[in-house]
Amino acid sequence: MLEPVLGSSTKEKALLFLYCKEEGYAREMARFFRSDLSPLQRQLEKMESAGVLYSRLVGRTRLYGFNPRYPFLPELKAILKKALAFAPEDLREALTLGRRRPRKAGKPL
Repeated sequence: MLEPVLGSSTKEKALLFLYCKEEGYAREMARFFRSDLSPLQRQLEKMESAGVLYSRLVGRTRLYGFNPRYPFLPELKAILKKALAFAPEDLREALTLGRRRPRKAGKPL
C-alpha cells in the first residue's frame, strides 16, 4: 500500500512491523513476513543511516527501533497507523496480537 511512497515493499513491511512491535531484529521480521533476509537487512541499514531507525546490540542480535530524534517521526507513525487500518485483517491481527516472550516454565496451557 505504501510501496509507491516508500519505494519498496520490504521497507513498508519493516516499518509496519516496527510500528506495531516497537523493536525487532531482521531475522524475526523476515520470518514473520516469510521473505528473504538480505533485502530486509539492506533496507534496515539504509533507514538507520538516514536517521529514521536506531539499532542496538543485545548479545549478538541487532535490535532496530524508531529513532525518537527523527524530526518526522510523528508524521511517519500517523501514516503507518493509517496504512495498518487498511491492511488485511489477518496481517493486522498477526502484527498486533503476537506473543513476544516465552511462556513461564511449568505454566499450564
